[in-house]
Amino acid sequence: MIEMEFDAEDVARTRFALSPLWEVVASVRVLKGADEHGMHRAWAEQVRPRLAAADADLTPLFDLVPVPPNPRWTGTLPGFLCPSPSTPLPSLAVELATIRTTPPEQLRTSADVPPQRLAALHADSAGELSRLADVIETYWELALAPYWPRILTLLESDIRYRADRLVEGGARHLLADLDPQVTWADGDGGSATLHLEHRAVSVARRLGGRGLLLVPSAFVWPRVFTVVTEPWQPTLRYPPRGVGTLWADRPPATPSAALAGVIGRSRAAILTELTAPASTTELARRTGLTAGGVSQHLTALRTAGLVGGHRAGRQVLYARTQAGETLVQAAGA
Repeated sequence: MIEMEFDAEDVARTRFALSPLWEVVASVRVLKGADEHGMHRAWAEQVRPRLAAADADLTPLFDLVPVPPNPRWTGTLPGFLCPSPSTPLPSLAVELATIRTTPPEQLRTSADVPPQRLAALHADSAGELSRLADVIETYWELALAPYWPRILTLLESDIRYRADRLVEGGARHLLADLDPQVTWADGDGGSATLHLEHRAVSVARRLGGRGLLLVPSAFVWPRVFTVVTEPWQPTLRYPPRGVGTLWADRPPATPSAALAGVIGRSRAAILTELTAPASTTELARRTGLTAGGVSQHLTALRTAGLVGGHRAGRQVLYARTQAGETLVQAAGA
């Protein structure tokens, strides 16, 4: 059991944040076998061959993300690999800058990682951390960047829902349905305690006026991850509402008349088809347009900020941006 004791100052300082870097770490756990329920199978089946085709050495990252044999235990991750974000939505570049400048004393870890990896980090911390950050960038472009607008939509939706809960009933109401493993109990003198079921760890911490950082994460279900050690702000990473629909099969895409009326039928068809990242060739096959025509339309959509391109080996995969996601949803496509 993990217990976090709140006082009034902690409640006032509790906040939300998103973390692209944490999604990198959590998604690596999925690829290493921590998805025993198959929640992210559709994503993993697309990403694994892409990583293999890129022939990139990702071991500096994968070595630092242990997956324990017992699926009921989350295991211990190196704190420096996924520090608590200091702003609500830091970019991956900002979080990687934090990794590159990690003080050597923060590299101590009890995580089950290969000794040679830890030895290399201690022998040349600046060089190894820079190399690790570069590897994370490579992994991000191959595995997460094409899907980030969809993931971000889910995470932001959860935060909006919880903000409404906070307005309606305060912190108790906000945390009441965060996760079945998390419960809230009022204490004496205005204090309260957040209880997190954990079979392998027994920890009790007073937040001490630092508040709690709440980070919804697409790749943690069915677990909840915590940070209770210095120097990072106490953090709770939890699965967002609706995560089970993230990779759900969708009906065949049909561009709405409203969307076609704004951007044209062909571009509407391409944008609607991008429910998952796809190449120019794949989009041409799906839409019946020529590859050259698809390429021209994609250029226009990229210029308008509605799609983005992500290199995966010799291919470029196209995906809707956040603006593209919003436009398709607003038009009812």
